[in-house]
Amino acid sequence: MRFPDGILDALCPMHARLDPGGRVAHAGPTLAKLFPDAPLAGRRFLDLFEVTRPRAMQDMDELMAMASTKLHLRRCAAPHTKLKGVLVALPAGDGAVVNLSFGISILDGVRDFSLTSADFAGTDLAVEMLYLIEAKSAAMEASRRLNLRLQAARISAEEQAFTDTLTGLKNRRALEHVLERLAAGGVRFALTQIDLDHFKDVNDTLGHPAGDQVLQVVARVLVEETRARDTVARIGGDEFVLVLEAPKDRAAVAGVARRIIDRLARPIVVDGRAAHIAASAGSVMSGDYPRPEPARMLADADAALYAAKNAGRGRHRFGAPREADSG
Repeated sequence: MRFPDGILDALCPMHARLDPGGRVAHAGPTLAKLFPDAPLAGRRFLDLFEVTRPRAMQDMDELMAMASTKLHLRRCAAPHTKLKGVLVALPAGDGAVVNLSFGISILDGVRDFSLTSADFAGTDLAVEMLYLIEAKSAAMEASRRLNLRLQAARISAEEQAFTDTLTGLKNRRALEHVLERLAAGGVRFALTQIDLDHFKDVNDTLGHPAGDQVLQVVARVLVEETRARDTVARIGGDEFVLVLEAPKDRAAVAGVARRIIDRLARPIVVDGRAAHIAASAGSVMSGDYPRPEPARMLADADAALYAAKNAGRGRHRFGAPREADSG
């Protein structure tokens, strides 16, 4: 006596009932979803699925010989979804029933054939596995979003730690990192210190908010007159440092300083009132040092800056390793 197909459809929705010749006499509803283009009835089971283990099989007799043995199969047509199955012979030589499952290929099956929990028997552990996978995916997505927020917060904190909040330029801490990297990497660079002349007069006559606006304009000029790979830093109230990476020569460095000095000599309009400042600059070249040391180069550039101020302000001077530093 054979169970009615409806009972097997409910209990084993991925089963196939085979006739004595190995053709599909009936397919469960989920198995039918694996072949949506044409009905399965009348098609040879071994034309639909290739048995890969325990061995390849060519006909129904070989299939029947593997009754009650775990079979490893895959779809003959793409996608070549892998399945597991067990075949049970029907009484009186009436064929066989093969029950299939996805096993660890459950995710591929659900994705490739748009299956839902309704396509599996209520007692099938695949349903619970799908819920667990869905819960895990949701948890991983939540974790990913949290990590992204934490990473964004970390990047923001690092940027704030290395950024001058008023001008958006690098700060002294960031400058130190840049100089250490260039010196350690043997990269040629020029270091230019810039100090504003008459800036105190702006604060005294126009007020500190106007002074802040002037500093922001100065920062914009410094960025515009340098390259993207150069570093512009504010290290004090009206003190700035340029790090020009791999400059062509001393003339190129002097040209940058001259353009900045000329631009900052022009009046800066703040709230309808003109602020008048000037700039002096001092530069040193890393190639002038047997072993560039950032602290010594900063000190030498500062000395060159004050030599420029003493020469009349609005000027640029090159410095060199001091006697105590070159030995």
